Amino acid sequence: MNLTATRASGSMSMASDSRAGAVPCDLGLDLGGTSVKAVVVTRDGRSLEQFQQPFDLNEARAFERAVRMALDGASDRWGTPDAVGVSAPGIAAPDGRCIAHMPGRFAGLEGLEWGRVLGRPDDVPVLNDAQAALLGEVTFGAARGARNVVLLTLGTGVGGAAMVDGHLLRGHTGKAGHLGHLSLDPDGTPDICRTPGSLENAIGNHNIRERSGGRFGTTHDLVRAAADGDPFAVGIWGRSVRALAAALASLGNVLDPEVVILGGGIARSEAHLFEPLRAHLDRWEWRPGGQSMRLVSAALGEWAGAYGAAAHAAARGR
Repeated sequence: MNLTATRASGSMSMASDSRAGAVPCDLGLDLGGTSVKAVVVTRDGRSLEQFQQPFDLNEARAFERAVRMALDGASDRWGTPDAVGVSAPGIAAPDGRCIAHMPGRFAGLEGLEWGRVLGRPDDVPVLNDAQAALLGEVTFGAARGARNVVLLTLGTGVGGAAMVDGHLLRGHTGKAGHLGHLSLDPDGTPDICRTPGSLENAIGNHNIRERSGGRFGTTHDLVRAAADGDPFAVGIWGRSVRALAAALASLGNVLDPEVVILGGGIARSEAHLFEPLRAHLDRWEWRPGGQSMRLVSAALGEWAGAYGAAAHAAARGR
């Protein structure tokens, strides 16, 4: 599919003369910590619009109202969507109607059936945000057409998702794909999922002060210092990249992806990440027949989850 955006807006406030009329389309809604990201796409892969509806997470059920406003705004401009999908953090219920488990944030999200909220009781499938981002990249972005894909988002933590033989990997309880919580050191400090020495603790931004002895406040600061040749920074960043390479080599043996997508803020380090990462994989990756995993940068950025939600809803509606 050829993704071509025709309109983008930072909020829902658009003039009434921007109404485009009824257009056959699907709507993807991605619930984040400060806003709902929405994309309107056609079945042939054209993006008609992408916009954000902000909300205050500290205001009770504000995120719920923001999702409704996003649907209303898109419907006003393009007509009622053929399919609507929602992407949200947490573990989706087996029936895909809601997020079943999301501890600690988004009070009221668990068990909230978005089809009922949006007046489409049987027609709003819900997907975990990382799984939706992977589906978005496979349908519209960096891994178009691929059937075996791993996605890692490198940011505050390490998010992840996997597709195996064209199917999103979900597992028995729906938690499959939390690749940031694989263990690289059984004697390491447990992470938030109780995994000792996890990939998330090795490269995530959440503990960079601890890993750098208080010297660096962000991973971007660390990478800049490493790029300038600071020996201390070079050492810390080098260990982080080696940890990621070891994780990818292991995931290659377990899942055998053709494409590995790296997204998130840390992935924007570009050559400072990809060049040493590829060098490590040249030594460690098992490559039967000489075939290696293809490493690519995420193409859709912060919009990937919304595009994936739209693709998921469209596929469910067929």
